[in-house]
Amino acid sequence: MNIKLNKLSTKLCKAGIIIISTLTLQAHANADRVTGKTHASRSEVIAANGMVATSQPLATQIGLQVLKDGGNAIDAAIAANAALGLMEPTGNGIGGDLYAIIWHAKSQKLYGLNASGRSPQSLTLEKLKAELATLQRDDIPPYGMLPISVPGTVDGWFEMHDKFGKMPMKNILKPAIDYAINGFPVSELIAYYWERSVPKLSVQPGSFKTTFTINGNAPRKGQLFKNPELANTLSIIADKGRAGFYQGEVANKIDAFMKANGGYISREDLSSHRSTWVEPVSTNYRGYDVFELPPNGQGIAALQMLNILEAYNLSEMGFLSENALHVMTEAKKLAFEDRAKFYADPDFFDVPLEGLIDKKYAMERKKLIGERAAKRVDAGNPALYQGDTIYLTTADKDGNMVSLIQSNYRGMGSGVVVPGLGFVFQDRGQLFSMDESHANVYQPNKRPFHTIIPAFVMKDNKPFISFGLMGGAMQPQGHVQIVTNIIDFGMNLQEAGDATRWQHYGSTEPTEAHGKTLIDSGQLVIESDIPYQTVRGLLQRGHKVGFDMGGYGGYQAIMWDDKEKVYYGASESRKDGQAAGY
Repeated sequence: MNIKLNKLSTKLCKAGIIIISTLTLQAHANADRVTGKTHASRSEVIAANGMVATSQPLATQIGLQVLKDGGNAIDAAIAANAALGLMEPTGNGIGGDLYAIIWHAKSQKLYGLNASGRSPQSLTLEKLKAELATLQRDDIPPYGMLPISVPGTVDGWFEMHDKFGKMPMKNILKPAIDYAINGFPVSELIAYYWERSVPKLSVQPGSFKTTFTINGNAPRKGQLFKNPELANTLSIIADKGRAGFYQGEVANKIDAFMKANGGYISREDLSSHRSTWVEPVSTNYRGYDVFELPPNGQGIAALQMLNILEAYNLSEMGFLSENALHVMTEAKKLAFEDRAKFYADPDFFDVPLEGLIDKKYAMERKKLIGERAAKRVDAGNPALYQGDTIYLTTADKDGNMVSLIQSNYRGMGSGVVVPGLGFVFQDRGQLFSMDESHANVYQPNKRPFHTIIPAFVMKDNKPFISFGLMGGAMQPQGHVQIVTNIIDFGMNLQEAGDATRWQHYGSTEPTEAHGKTLIDSGQLVIESDIPYQTVRGLLQRGHKVGFDMGGYGGYQAIMWDDKEKVYYGASESRKDGQAAGY
């Protein structure tokens, strides 16, 4: 019977008919858990002295050891991030950018760090258009030299360390250096994404194939992988600080390689790069202050969605109910049209930030949500209301907490590897628009629109949850799902990340022409254990419903229990990761 049903399901799916059998309803849920936490894959991790949650267990253990050795949460975050650049090059590395939100216990204050890099100073819009014309395209390609922007991660490390760090940087980077020399066994999901990247990136300029393959192939699950060239670069950074990367030997190699291969990043671009400390921005959602970083990132899209959703009784509607999914999807559409129009580097565009996250503006936008899926959605006028990626989080015995996200952008990035350096350059520059009237238009020395966003939640002026959910445009949607899972649907920290997810595709992107807007309602994709009755109701409302494999991001989180003075850690089941404490 099951075989017949599966064959019928396959035929119907190929015919474009959506079917969900009752056999798949518990694909992610765990209904037999005796504690009753039916959405969780495992229990939360609970510890009093410190906690680390990352997407790779060895990196988690490195961060935890740093805490045990006397380092603080900031030191542990840098150490874990350095390890992830080695162990999960499919999502991050020192060729990419970094953002962080840090709760500093001594000053009782949240700090935001924007460590994203800028476009090359020597590449003008006119020159870029000429380059694209030779490639017979009008948008920036995902691979090669043109999408590369200055890597901001290393500078981000030293900004964090100079301001809050405790342990010497040599000690912090030593575990990653040792693993790079001696090798580490590649974990399952990372091996899967690595294999998918090799064919596309091995043809790019530089030494990708010799650096990131074993005999021309991606390392298999469990196979030891070494990167002695990255070990050497990290050793230079550990010895000479940020100048070891942005000046001197490393910068000279980058400059010479770019000049020889048609690239534009120069010694001047590297030496002049600086990160920016910014004020995190927030909205209050049912008594909880949810913090994100301001543009050039997309974090405030989550705040815009929450402002709209606060007007609805999601708890009464029910988790993943037709009504809840409808209003959440429609709120996403509204926020993302604003995202496409207004989110850009504030050094080049006056982002109407206060208006975008104003609750009166949210109520005006809410009026556009009806009983049926909106086919056309335009950006609003917030000025009227003016007043692939890794995520990790750490916490220490003194109460410091770090919410950090770091990325190459598209998987392993541009594919460009300077021989001898051991890392891939990011392709974040692909997220510029080529429309001269757009806020996010390409300009020299400008930060592109960014997808990576860390998050933090405060309750009664005290730290509550440091969390993130990686994955492109899924991130603000995922942040909203985590917040509502905990606050509206009563899930614990682990359940909130393991629970079934949805994602809406098709909104206008910040790379598209100014004035373009959503006109066909997009597509709502869901994980497989949402009941068909719910899907049918959404179809009747005009939503296009589909499925997606692996597009729902990856979540890590740490929660502080102020009453018991303990940390809770969570690492979701869609990644290879681990939360651990002591």
